[in-house]
Order: sequence, then C-alpha cells, then structure tokens
Amino acid sequence: MVIIAGLGNPGDKYKNTRHNIGWLALDFYLGEVKWTENKRFKALTYQDDEYLFIKPLTYMNLSGESLRAALSYYKLLPKSFGLINKKDADLSEVLKVVHDDVDLDFGRIKEAKDSGSAGHNGLKSIIKELKTQKFSRLKLGVKNELLKNPIPTEKFVLQNFNEEEKLKLKEIFSQINFKS
Repeated sequence: MVIIAGLGNPGDKYKNTRHNIGWLALDFYLGEVKWTENKRFKALTYQDDEYLFIKPLTYMNLSGESLRAALSYYKLLPKSFGLINKKDADLSEVLKVVHDDVDLDFGRIKEAKDSGSAGHNGLKSIIKELKTQKFSRLKLGVKNELLKNPIPTEKFVLQNFNEEEKLKLKEIFSQINFKS
C-alpha cells in the first residue's frame, strides 16, 4: 500500500485557494471518483489496488494527525518498541505528500525526499506526528507577483487562484505522474 496525500482545507471557502492545490491536483488526476469520508483517518479517501489517496479533513495545520492514523492502520509506520514509532524512519516508499510551495514559481513542480518543512504548517504537522521528514513530496509552485508586495504568506495561500492561474492548472496537473 502506498498513500498519496493531497494537502488542503475542507469547505467551500477554501476550495479554490492556493493552499488547496494538493486537493485540486488529486481531483484532476482521479477525475470523477467517489471520495469516501473515513472518520478513523479524519479524511476523504479513495482506494485502488495499490494506492490510498487521501485528503485530510483536519485542516492544513493538523494534516499529520490524519496521515499518522492512515499509516498506523495499514501498519506502515516502523515501530521501535511496542507502540512507539521509530524516529527518522524512511517512509519515502509508502507516503507521497502533494502540497503548495510558495518558494516555487507558479507552475513549477518539484519532487523531494527527506527535507524540512520550509515553514509550511501542514508539513510541520506531518513531520511532528510521523517523527520523520523522510517521505516523498510533490511540491507545486504557487508563487506569483503578489508575493513581491508586503502580503503575509498565510494570507496569500488562502487567496483564490486568479483567472490566469485557473486556466493553467489543468496543464500543470497533466504533467504529474502521482504513481512514480
């Protein structure tokens, strides 16, 4: 089992924000699938033979709670002693997190493994809950000219994509191979 998690926030208010690019990317990739609410994982899920796609419903800043629950349920978290999760475990083969990145220009896609949070609260939560930063990431750039103005990052990522960006999203998403 491999878990592919798109980060975002639930609710119509956040649906088309930059912070929800992980959810939007999964929706594009999977098309019109029926997402199931999984109360155990606090997430929307869709599963095929090899992959569990997950959209945490915990809001961005608590994404790690949802992913820890899913990884624990599928026994994908290595244990040190009994129930204690091993620190710095390499989860890069079982977990890929798709998220926004304000340091990358809009439209850029970057894969990474074993890197810090770079201030991203969703990643901070995941690293804290899983006790490791060794997991795969698919960073989707959302940076644009607005960041040159003095706008706080947390406000910028919660803004909706502008019309020009919305037109380019499908082109960007079509370049992604989630299962590689």
